[in-house]
Amino acid sequence: MQVSQSIFLDGQSPHFPLSSQPQQTQQPRAGRLVLFFGSSSLLSNPANFHAVRQAFPDAVIAGCSTAGEIHGTTVSDDTMVVTVIDFEQTPVHFARVSILEAAQSFSSGQALIESLPAKDLAHVLVFSDGLKVNGTELTRGLKAQLPAHVEVTGGLSADGADFKKTLVCANDVPAEGQIVAIGLYGPHIEVSYGSLGGWDSFGPDRQITRSAGNVLYDLDGKPALELYKNYLGEHAAGLPATALLFPLSLRNAWQQGAEPGANGGVVRTILGVNEADQSMTFAGDMPEGAYARLMKANFERLIDGACGAAKICVHPMQNEAAELALLISCVGRKLVLKQRVEEEVEAVREVLGQGTMLAGFYSYGEISPHMPGGPCELHNQTMTITTFREA
Repeated sequence: MQVSQSIFLDGQSPHFPLSSQPQQTQQPRAGRLVLFFGSSSLLSNPANFHAVRQAFPDAVIAGCSTAGEIHGTTVSDDTMVVTVIDFEQTPVHFARVSILEAAQSFSSGQALIESLPAKDLAHVLVFSDGLKVNGTELTRGLKAQLPAHVEVTGGLSADGADFKKTLVCANDVPAEGQIVAIGLYGPHIEVSYGSLGGWDSFGPDRQITRSAGNVLYDLDGKPALELYKNYLGEHAAGLPATALLFPLSLRNAWQQGAEPGANGGVVRTILGVNEADQSMTFAGDMPEGAYARLMKANFERLIDGACGAAKICVHPMQNEAAELALLISCVGRKLVLKQRVEEEVEAVREVLGQGTMLAGFYSYGEISPHMPGGPCELHNQTMTITTFREA
């Protein structure tokens, strides 16, 4: 497995001199995957994709628009990061579907897996439109079609803090309303993953008394948006963007009072608000009967969460260094950490070591188990890491 990476600034046409491309190996290459992450404005320009396609005509090219690009320990905006992975023994296949509305999320997940070859499937990466999807239902649809030993990791595309348009690259010009799944095949690919947050909850638990999928209407019988605005105070004027600073933790009744984590529920980020019916739309399900609590940032805990996610990844590798780590962190973390945002990436580097290439993006949602063996879920406000090596 060979990995190389290039970054291009706004206005800089992608070009890949021979020296930047992976060297040819003695053995035939089994598969080539190109990860393509960048701002929605840059990915909207078809010329940028075509430049990548011209350089790597036989590759599966997949990626999405972001709220920030991760390359090494650097976090940048308004750039394109192209990471080329040459697998020596791991074939790569992809599938894509179009999605118009959140109600299609479960069936879209099913359709993606049904479109991938089933034999020898080892792992699935997924990148989804970040605004038209219910990430919870998408994840359930993906997992419903997979054998228990095959896991899914990935994330929802982003559009900075604008929430207007997200794009997905599915081996073609990036476009809205798309989901791409990449299948990795065979016994030689070793994948590990971990996901942790680091937010502090405050205020009382409030029960979800009226909702529909990922749309929340009432908490404790009161309009959800009205109640949320009361907590936000002056920050309410900046909704929905300011909601990234104050996500909600979500727990079932038996988890009430627990902290978010492997056994303590998940965190949900707001994607939009509706003043007319005082509702809020989230990246994933907000089931009736569950309990929600407001959360706020704790700088040190956010960075510790990124470090903890990396440590979870290291354990199953039995101290063998990963060759590539895909980091998907939430846009809310980036807005809170501000100039300290690279500290969470540096914390990952310290754990994984200098020999692991780091690539990734800031997202509207992260898909992964908290740790190997746990249930695969949609997360918000986490650092989610997937590591890869060929044995």
